[in-house]
Amino acid sequence: MPFTTAHPGTPSDPVQVMLVDDSAVVRGMIARILEAEQDIKIVASVANGELAVASAAKHHPDVVILDIEMPVMDGITALPKILAASPGVKVVMCSTLSTRNAEITLKALELGATECIAKPSNTSELHGEGDFKSEVLRVVKALGRRKRAAPATPTSSTMYAGGQNAALKTKTPFELRKHAAGETFRPNLVAIGSSTGGPQALFKVISHFKNLDVPIVITQHMPATFTKILAQHIEQHTGVPTFEGENGMVVEKGKAYVAAGGHHMTFEKTGTKIAIKLNEGPPENFCKPSVDPMLRSAIDVWGPKFLTVILTGMGHDGLEGCKRVAEGGGRVVAQDQETSVVWGMPGAVAVGGLCSAVLPLQDIGPWVRQAFGK
Repeated sequence: MPFTTAHPGTPSDPVQVMLVDDSAVVRGMIARILEAEQDIKIVASVANGELAVASAAKHHPDVVILDIEMPVMDGITALPKILAASPGVKVVMCSTLSTRNAEITLKALELGATECIAKPSNTSELHGEGDFKSEVLRVVKALGRRKRAAPATPTSSTMYAGGQNAALKTKTPFELRKHAAGETFRPNLVAIGSSTGGPQALFKVISHFKNLDVPIVITQHMPATFTKILAQHIEQHTGVPTFEGENGMVVEKGKAYVAAGGHHMTFEKTGTKIAIKLNEGPPENFCKPSVDPMLRSAIDVWGPKFLTVILTGMGHDGLEGCKRVAEGGGRVVAQDQETSVVWGMPGAVAVGGLCSAVLPLQDIGPWVRQAFGK
């Protein structure tokens, strides 16, 4: 990822990882995947949450991969204890694709876990083949780099947009997109892309979107089953009616729609109605759902003059779509580096010069509402 910088003199320090799972087979499989990389080191491998808390206090790992269902102490009980024992550690929940585990995982994210990944469900993935291997490596390396990022240094050359008179405190320079004085902009859609750290960011941003007279469409990188639960949690936290997108579901103003895990969310217009069309195409930017297909389709259906929000996440998903939005007269706002768990996706659009604003998480919702005169 090109948007973080390691401390000078420590580029070879490995990311220190602790594995917590009651299955020795699963721990061994994940260990083999990670230890094949020179920049990752397993510092502890334990079978329950109680041992995990003690090991976290002893080893202070950068990243913990944490199972949910374990004897002695389960993952959800251990999570806050691990965070207290090793402040700053990034915890990745690793669970099977069940509705119950999805609900528990979303609760874990609300309690301070950073990311979730789906536990392998077949023999080939248990041996380090397929999507799980690439996903666990991407997550661990991204979170490990965040831990080693250099302290922010203030700059006075780039200022927040949206009426704020404070310098951006960011390690990576960028320029905001300029708009003509007095230019009016009234979006007909809000589109949001997010990944690592996204659920908590979504709750905070969407809490400002009650009674918007446009639809809200969301792609959050999450496995199948999890996205339905995420939609329910967004509605519970924000009061905005929120649904997991289904084939043929009509998109309505004032409601939010989350892309279903394992499908790209696209749109189709018939007469005066716009409906969701699930796309079974291959992953884009290593993701399915992906932000870029959603944005391309939204441009085709609504035109480019809508508002796109890019929140915390690894990689650069959404970059190409945001280029089309910005070039077509739309607006892009990104979460800033300081409040992002990983400044990959928002960093890509910021450094690409596509943003009308780059803001701390707490300022994004109010900035969006200002675009609607509210």
